[in-house]
Amino acid sequence: MVADLSDPMVPSPFCLQKVRKETYDTFTLELEPANGADGFPFAAGQFNMLYAFGIGEAPLSISGDPAKPQTLVHTVRAVGAVTQAICRLKRGDVLGVRGPFGNHWPMEEAVGSDVVIVAGGIGLAPLRPALYYLLSNREKYGRIAVIYGARTLEDLLYKPELEQWRSQFDLDVDVTVDTAPASYRGNVGVVTTLIPRARFDPFHAVALVCGPEVMMRFTVRELESRGVDPENIFISLERNMRCGIGFCGHCQFGSAFICKDGPVFCYAEIQPFFAKREI
Repeated sequence: MVADLSDPMVPSPFCLQKVRKETYDTFTLELEPANGADGFPFAAGQFNMLYAFGIGEAPLSISGDPAKPQTLVHTVRAVGAVTQAICRLKRGDVLGVRGPFGNHWPMEEAVGSDVVIVAGGIGLAPLRPALYYLLSNREKYGRIAVIYGARTLEDLLYKPELEQWRSQFDLDVDVTVDTAPASYRGNVGVVTTLIPRARFDPFHAVALVCGPEVMMRFTVRELESRGVDPENIFISLERNMRCGIGFCGHCQFGSAFICKDGPVFCYAEIQPFFAKREI
């Protein structure tokens, strides 16, 4: 591992190799260890703390391919001082990385089942490693349905990859936007409108969900109405995380800490807390 696990609060230096603009405020960064390490092994669903020197750090999901640990990939939306500073970095700049932290999507538990991926907005970034893993191990799974929604066409992430995924015969990809020009011929509406028509066996399916919390609430409701067991619905939460190791207590969620016990949770286990918006 690149990070010094004996002191998880100490960041490791990474050098920015490539920056790709996804939307007007969202960028994908490709990083490599600045200290000559071989790579950065991680599991699909884990996150890192990225540190902009002199500014601070922020929790960000890893959005790259777990089979390619030599390159660390993060998709970042510039919404605060830290992420804005990170998105201003240029090729060759150095930033600090702590991690990987947290648990991961249940890829092994889903073997033999259909898999439904439901993403809203930038929520596709934490799910992309899971999709990479599924495609690399395609023979182990049944149907794979990807349902992705964004506010507008300009807010869609990974547009070239979306087109590539949609062209694959063994992968069902449906994309929708909340609003679009009258000339647009694709799906228009919230992402949950696509769930009733998605092709999967709800009684033998595992659902992976990430997006705004209000979107996840309604997505879970739709999945349950299709017959998906709450035990087979997994959601990713990334709110209020500051330390990554359950030390500061900011991300306490009921009896759990999102950074340590999550960010991926089985919906059945957190249902009593997730239904209460004040928690």
